[in-house]
Amino acid sequence: MPHADLVFVNGPVFTVDPARSWARAVAVRGGRIAAVGHEAQIRDLIGPGTEVVDLKGRLLLPGFQDAHVHPVFGGLTMSRCDLSEAETQEESLAAVAAYAAANPGTEWVLGGGWSFDQFPGGMPTRRMLDAIVPDRPVYLQVADGHSGWANSRALEIAGLDKNSPDPADGRLEREADGTPAGVLHEGAMGLVGKHAPNPTREDYLKGLADGQAYLHSLGITAWQDAIIGAFGGYNDQYDTYLEAAESGLLTARVRGCLWWDREQGAEQLDFLLDRRARGTVGRFSCGTIKLMQDGITENFTAALGESYFDGCGCHTGNQGLSMVDPVLLRDYITLLDAHGFQVHFHAIGDRALTEVLDAVAAARAANGFNDLRHHIAHVQIVDPADIPRFRELDVAVNMQPLWAAYEKQMHELNIPFLGEKRAAWQYPFRSFQEAGAVLAAGSDWAVSTPDPMEGIHVAVNRRYPGADEPVFLPEQRIDLATALAAYTAGSAYVNHLDETGTIEAGKLADLVVLDRDPFAGPAEEIHAAKAALTYVEGDRVYAAPDA
Repeated sequence: MPHADLVFVNGPVFTVDPARSWARAVAVRGGRIAAVGHEAQIRDLIGPGTEVVDLKGRLLLPGFQDAHVHPVFGGLTMSRCDLSEAETQEESLAAVAAYAAANPGTEWVLGGGWSFDQFPGGMPTRRMLDAIVPDRPVYLQVADGHSGWANSRALEIAGLDKNSPDPADGRLEREADGTPAGVLHEGAMGLVGKHAPNPTREDYLKGLADGQAYLHSLGITAWQDAIIGAFGGYNDQYDTYLEAAESGLLTARVRGCLWWDREQGAEQLDFLLDRRARGTVGRFSCGTIKLMQDGITENFTAALGESYFDGCGCHTGNQGLSMVDPVLLRDYITLLDAHGFQVHFHAIGDRALTEVLDAVAAARAANGFNDLRHHIAHVQIVDPADIPRFRELDVAVNMQPLWAAYEKQMHELNIPFLGEKRAAWQYPFRSFQEAGAVLAAGSDWAVSTPDPMEGIHVAVNRRYPGADEPVFLPEQRIDLATALAAYTAGSAYVNHLDETGTIEAGKLADLVVLDRDPFAGPAEEIHAAKAALTYVEGDRVYAAPDA
């Protein structure tokens, strides 16, 4: 046989191939895996031009794939007013003040990364921003992307006052007299966001490049971008991906999710079909539709079967928002399914999950089963009766494991308003696994860190690294091999990247070398493993300084 281009030896190889989970050496030729086995089996493939990587006991894996991420937004935030490192109200406000002072010529102060749990009552106000930036509009998205925080100048430019109605798919926080208080949820975000200056073409390309470099540094070789379209005041990044794919800037494999515009209905189908037809370029494709069925629990827009509680434990009458009428949803999903679109659903509340599963059931009844690989992201609050329906309807679970732990936001903004029964329904990963559902995994970055090893740590431990908190619903822990499979083979499945996700002869050589073997240490140290080397199709796209 011809010599290999690249060979890995002297360390464990977790192949994620159920027929042969472990090996000791891998050879790569022409961007594909040529052989998997032991050093003695690979030795003859090493020639004078072969690059030999000594693993030195480090673990070789298939490249990680993030099944739900926003890298362009994440990359843009890195160069704007980035509040992702702030942990308190004071730190967030200090970061805004410092950015405004360092950028006196910017027309707007834009950025994001704050979280609700930093503020009294879980909600910042316009007056907090007015005190530090009174002369320029400020608009900052919350880390989860479902709310925006504006100062008075931004609200004034948007023409919002106490007489402004809430949009059908969103809500404005208000002061006692009805004046907007500064936070806009869901569909209301665009009321301010549309007035902010749009990033330029160069800004978007730099955001994508910066986001991609960061993801590669974490061992991520492919992802599903969860929104390709105009949303929340951001412009569409469809052309950004096409240009990056055509120019070679895009080194990762990307499945793009075309945004389902809630202000339209079935009449947008032709537009989406045209985008899909033009949108397969190089390593980019966009055969997926992103449909958001509800909001989030922290701002009480996640759709629940029974209403939220107030701070005193009484029902409020608010059951959250179904963004798309459930009857119309069944028609839309049946239509999209018939036209060969995969659907990537956002559903957090138990009612939203049921509505989405009912819509897929309607599509199955009308069109039969297929290989489109519909999946539901977030799956926070799941009625136990719906768990077996994932396998029955062939719907994959797109989990964000990092959120399945006790922390301030869970204690203060989730459990008290969900109540004991629903709090125990959160993130039931083990139940999904036992029911036979496909598990894929992602981060939702820039909402939370895209580091797969941190998400895997929480999936296994149901507790943050070094936390003193008790284990969160310990019966829902999954083992390390299952968590790694979700971040590799499971995400490759929903990304329709069947030539990746496992280390098998003939598959594409998308690989990551960790700086240690997490199987060899205690579960409490899983998070400490970091990417040392990342390869896409046998080409190195990242090397740690000490690799």
